[in-house]
Amino acid sequence: MRTNGGMSGAEGRRGYRRFVRPMCLPANLTELASRLPLGADTSARGVRVPQDIRRAVGHSVNTPSAESAHARPIIVHSHVRWDFVWQRPQQLFSRFARHRDVLFVEEPRFLDDCSRPTLEHTTPQERLHRLVPRLPASYRDSESATHLAVRSMVQGLVSPRGMVKGPFPNPIQWFYTPMIAPSMLGAFGETAVVYDCMDALARFRFSPMELVPRERYLLARADIVFTDSRVLADAKGRYHEHVYDFGCGVDAEHFAAAMTVDTDVPEALRGQVGPILGYIGAVDERLDYVLIAHLAEQIPESTIALVGPIVKVDPRDLPRRANIRYLGQQPHDLLPAFLKSFDVSMMPFVLSKTTAYINPTRTLEVLASGIPIVSTAITDVVRTFSEEVMIAESAREFVEAVRMAVHVPDIERRQRGLARARGASWEAITAEMSRLMDEAIGRRERHTRGERRSASAGDMIDTPVIGRPRIEREAQRAV
Repeated sequence: MRTNGGMSGAEGRRGYRRFVRPMCLPANLTELASRLPLGADTSARGVRVPQDIRRAVGHSVNTPSAESAHARPIIVHSHVRWDFVWQRPQQLFSRFARHRDVLFVEEPRFLDDCSRPTLEHTTPQERLHRLVPRLPASYRDSESATHLAVRSMVQGLVSPRGMVKGPFPNPIQWFYTPMIAPSMLGAFGETAVVYDCMDALARFRFSPMELVPRERYLLARADIVFTDSRVLADAKGRYHEHVYDFGCGVDAEHFAAAMTVDTDVPEALRGQVGPILGYIGAVDERLDYVLIAHLAEQIPESTIALVGPIVKVDPRDLPRRANIRYLGQQPHDLLPAFLKSFDVSMMPFVLSKTTAYINPTRTLEVLASGIPIVSTAITDVVRTFSEEVMIAESAREFVEAVRMAVHVPDIERRQRGLARARGASWEAITAEMSRLMDEAIGRRERHTRGERRSASAGDMIDTPVIGRPRIEREAQRAV
């Protein structure tokens, strides 16, 4: 029988304070708007509450009026593939594409049987174009040749004679990866540049040494910076004037299916006798595998189900126990069914420099499903979800919290989680991002007009670019 929560004595003693991030769009957005002064600035350097957060409440998110009347197209440069684990990029751009054209450019695939550069072009939904560059394997050793080939092919695709001609004049350029920024900036006549920083990529295993200077280069030229955690916003606010923290949103209706009788438990988890302790997400370097093995040994009657692709770790190094199951990547549509089978959803992240900046995407999705969550003490989870998530600071506390969540229901915590999820829609987030992008375009246009006036008057003073950090010269030297 599934239960829904429980508070460990350790958590009660800690007495965490709840930190409301300025742009996490919590459940009662109207109340938050009434408590914040217009134009409020947090104590974090450069991290801002938008000029009028109340506008997010008034957006009609189910109609095109949620977007600008003349919404600019967006060209996205992403290290996350569209068909990978469904997360922030897919959630945002599946919604942006309802009201504007989107070109989603992925990192290239290097193929031994490819003789010349080509583009794989598909349309996952109307107005959303997915591009996967396919390059000969020889390009793998030349970053400059790779970037030049990708840029030329994308430019050709959106040219007057290209396959998607028309929809992409003067677009917004949006970057998830800074690696390609020096080659792409200025190549499409963009009206604004957005850097959406969803991870501290430089802290990940196998990250290229050029990543940090490339990120500084991008920050020096971006008109606006979004992040998905307050910790990342604090870090990027040191380098840019316009940084906004947008935590993850959630499709609450989709994940609420975990609570309905019409949703069937997946065949892979049917017939389990003991409790199912589940995890959904990438099985990668961020997970604490010592903790997972310890949990399997301390609660041997349980089944630990890890649902997600194995990446950046050697499968041979993963813990193997009779009650640990690796179920691989599953379709987004099936995730509510997997959640329905869980008695507890775990976020067993290791505490390290790799996870110091993460904001787990799945938190709100699991809260929307009504399943209790037990997490390690990830900074952004502690700051943002301490009233909805059980947080453990040691392996012993983690095991105790899991047992409590299985056997002692915490109805109040569950209700707080459901309410929080209902108030954090991706539609509200994309609407507010659109407003901020319009402001960024306006700033750039005003600056361009100012430069023209100065030039016509013979003014040779080097006017600073509005919204750009002071590290421009440093970035130019670094790249």
